[in-house]
Amino acid sequence: MTATPATGDAQCNNLALRKAARYLGATYDMALAPVGLRGTQFSILQKLAARGEMTISNLAETIAMDRTTLASNLKPLAREGLVTVEPSKSDRRARVVDLTADGQSRMKAALPLWREVQSRFEESFGGAEAARLRAALGAVLQTGFEPWAE
Repeated sequence: MTATPATGDAQCNNLALRKAARYLGATYDMALAPVGLRGTQFSILQKLAARGEMTISNLAETIAMDRTTLASNLKPLAREGLVTVEPSKSDRRARVVDLTADGQSRMKAALPLWREVQSRFEESFGGAEAARLRAALGAVLQTGFEPWAE
């Protein structure tokens, strides 16, 4: 006899979040495919375009990703010449990520595709509901867990 969990799928926050994340992530990936970007890559380029160069640690914190996973996501962007990753001039132990001109150009080409899928989601889900969803997901990041604590 197999053990059954005390709570059903409908009560598992992790499963519900991951299912929605996979669903929306695949939708954004498909929309951005014509410019050769995935949703995570677009988010990285967008943050760098908005904030300028950042250390890997700061960028990871900004997008709520551990540094190792971020470093893996940066490799193809660096290979394509969309970002540079270099030692910091002020702290040789830190690495700084910066957007290149090609990265800026690719991000700008992706922006209308992102806006279109963003608009389609908000039309389908509801603009006010989408805003509440973003606020609720933002609040999740303030629950006190430390998933990447060293």
